[in-house]
Amino acid sequence: MFSLLLPPLLVPLFISFCSSSTVSSQLGRFSSSEIFAVKLVAAPSRRLCCFSVLDDSSARGRVAVCKLAKGDRIPPATLKDQDGRKVSLSKFKGRPLVLYFYPADESQGCTKQACSFRDSYEQFKKAGAEVVGVSGDSPESHKKFKAKYRLPYTLLSDEGNTLRNEFGVPPDFFGALAGRQTYVTDRQGVVQLIYNNQFQPEKHIQETLKFLQG
Repeated sequence: MFSLLLPPLLVPLFISFCSSSTVSSQLGRFSSSEIFAVKLVAAPSRRLCCFSVLDDSSARGRVAVCKLAKGDRIPPATLKDQDGRKVSLSKFKGRPLVLYFYPADESQGCTKQACSFRDSYEQFKKAGAEVVGVSGDSPESHKKFKAKYRLPYTLLSDEGNTLRNEFGVPPDFFGALAGRQTYVTDRQGVVQLIYNNQFQPEKHIQETLKFLQG
């Protein structure tokens, strides 16, 4: 693990060479006068690069973003589920994991996606995989959403979007809408598929099933 501190003058250069829309859109929220420095942190063993926008010399981070790619191991994060219990992603190691990030409970597209995962849940189980949904909603919101639509899988609460940022899920509509992105990991927790489609939420189910059954 190593880190590098970039002064504001070098930030535009960093953006121009960065292929990640997530990094570009997040850094684009700040003017040069608002940025004391950008701290890059890289873990070569995971091929994961993160950055934090620092407010001042005290090194407080205003926003932190990482970019997870195919071949990376997912971080050992712990979030609360719909019942308020802490769940670690490492719990799912030993079987394929379908981890899908969605914008919000009860929105039209997210409800379609959640119900489509529900209707195909047995097929995912036959493929040996577990399905987990993640959004920034509270555990209480997840509990109501899960009960209302009889969802058979776990929903995790990512309040503050910490995990979303760590994965590098790109936003839509110039950052106005949380992105919809699905990750499929193998039994060792290594990402094997990343699928993004905001406007066809049910395609996430088709594509991940096709991959798992292939």
